[in-house]
Amino acid sequence: MSTVPENLRYTETHEWVENIGGGRYRVGITEHAQELLGDLVFVELPAVGGQIRAGNPCGVLESVKAAADLYAPISGTVEEVNEALGENPQWLNEDPHGRGWIMIINADAGAWDGLLDAAAYARIAGA
Repeated sequence: MSTVPENLRYTETHEWVENIGGGRYRVGITEHAQELLGDLVFVELPAVGGQIRAGNPCGVLESVKAAADLYAPISGTVEEVNEALGENPQWLNEDPHGRGWIMIINADAGAWDGLLDAAAYARIAGA
C-alpha cells in the first residue's frame, strides 16, 4: 500500500507537489508511480529556466520495464532540478517523497489550488 503524505498535493498522473513558500513548489513522483514503473534507471530532467505548462510532458522517467513521460503538475518556470538523480535514479524508488524530488518550480500562488489533496489522490491510487 502506497504512502500518501498529507502535506503534499497531487495530480491524476501521479506527481506530487510541495509548497515550499515564496511561490516555489517542489515536485516529484508519488510512491504509487514508482511502484507502477519498477526500478528506475534514468531520468531526463527539464531545463532550468524553462517554462512548463501544467499537464504537458516536461521530462522522461525510464525504468527496467518502460519509459514514461513526467508531466508538469503546475505551470511555471523551472528554478532548480535535482541533478543528483542523474547518478542516483534509484532515489525515486527508495525515497520518492524525499531525496527523490525532481524539480522546483516558480509559479503563481493559485497553482496549488487546482491539485488533489491527499484523500482525493489516495482514492485514485487505491492507497
